[in-house]
Amino acid sequence: MNKNIEQLWTKAAQYASAYPSGQNNSWETQVEFLNTFAKLIVKKCAEIADSGVDTTESHLIGNDILEHFGVEE
Repeated sequence: MNKNIEQLWTKAAQYASAYPSGQNNSWETQVEFLNTFAKLIVKKCAEIADSGVDTTESHLIGNDILEHFGVEE
């Protein structure tokens, strides 16, 4: 697995493991993990799209990406 993707995967797994013991294998926890993982990917893409952009002169593409996928910053 790509190192960057693995870091996002681990972060999402840590978030999902914060659930009380016994709930970590539930369907709800798995869905929450996948949702968190997807949101982390979208946020990273938005961050990359906006990196190095002069915000006073440019439209921020990252905001469009976040809005398209319904991800709050």
